[in-house]
Amino acid sequence: MTAEPSPSVPDCLQLPAFRSISWQQWLPAQLASLPGRTIDLDTGDWSLSCRELDELLTALHAAGHDVHVVTTRCRNTLISATALGLTARLATHDHPAGEASADQQKRPESIAGLTVHRGTLRSGDHIETRGHLLIVGDVNPGGSASADGDVYVWGRLRGRAHAGRQGNGNAKIVALQLRPLQLRIAELVARGPDERPQPGLAEQACILDGAIAIEPASPPFAAQQP
Repeated sequence: MTAEPSPSVPDCLQLPAFRSISWQQWLPAQLASLPGRTIDLDTGDWSLSCRELDELLTALHAAGHDVHVVTTRCRNTLISATALGLTARLATHDHPAGEASADQQKRPESIAGLTVHRGTLRSGDHIETRGHLLIVGDVNPGGSASADGDVYVWGRLRGRAHAGRQGNGNAKIVALQLRPLQLRIAELVARGPDERPQPGLAEQACILDGAIAIEPASPPFAAQQP
């Protein structure tokens, strides 16, 4: 009887401590010690936008390495990895708190307080969650999304969005194109801006001085394209 070969475990690349050295300077010396083509990537406490994470993945791919799983202790990096279609998990110390697979399509999935919905919300569609919400797709006119926490749209927000629905005035709504029919944060309501967005400029809506204001987005969506 022939024994079945055990599945290989991907090598792991762990980024250095946050801000101790830039990963761009650190990475080239590490590539020689990664024999496997498929690796797991542990980004630790690094807060990586989609652009920054994509830059890291591109450098690894150019060296012949594909990333199997991204492990992070930062919610922004978790959102970036998930938006890029990667399998991602949030780690507390050495224990993963949750996992999101790129193979789980068209179905909301919960990752340590973050619900991910893959696919466009069309007219008549509605999704709501108690934590933060990430939509990998568009929200069309007639579609709506609401969350007790933040609402992130990796696409065009042209329908309705409600963040902080239980009264959280610190919540925000972030989208690659923020042109909704209606915005709500906590109890405040506003219409989206009429002017066209600047190309490549993601925006966020938040409460400033008692009113909903729109400003350039902070990571993970700053200056990103889908």
